[in-house]
Amino acid sequence: MGKEKKQEGKMDMQAMMEVYRKLAIPGAPHKLLASLAGSWTTRSKGWMGADEPPMEGTGTCEQKMLLGGRYLQQEYVGDMMWETFTGINIIGYDNHTKKFVSVWFDSMSTGLYYFEGTASPDGRTITQECSYDDPVRGPMVWRSVTRIVDDNTLEYDMFLIPKGGKEEKASEMIVTRRR
Repeated sequence: MGKEKKQEGKMDMQAMMEVYRKLAIPGAPHKLLASLAGSWTTRSKGWMGADEPPMEGTGTCEQKMLLGGRYLQQEYVGDMMWETFTGINIIGYDNHTKKFVSVWFDSMSTGLYYFEGTASPDGRTITQECSYDDPVRGPMVWRSVTRIVDDNTLEYDMFLIPKGGKEEKASEMIVTRRR
């Protein structure tokens, strides 16, 4: 949709609505997200510090498309730090900005986390970033990498980049489709 030029002044209402209509049509990135719908199991590791051994956990993830194939809702349930953990991610592809966008929220916070990023040329690795003001460590960036290994396997890695610091791996998750 980058071919449309932004018009100065007034635009004909019908022409304006046509631009919005075209941008709302799900395309190949949305079909890729739709291929992830279904029931999944998870195995995760999380690090609380570089010198600490990882905490490991298992869980499930239910994924379904929303709003006519425009967004994928991912609902996770598992154990983390010896407690039940739930989290929801809504991910989509913005035809206007040509970026993957997502909103994450979970039972360990009251915040909403907005991620934005791009995919590799083959579309099977999505890298997104989120600016975050950690209540203990201060401002940082979260970088998430989602790899679609095959039709039945996903890999997620999450990295923290503290302001003025070096990147740290925070967690990894293997997600496997239930059969």
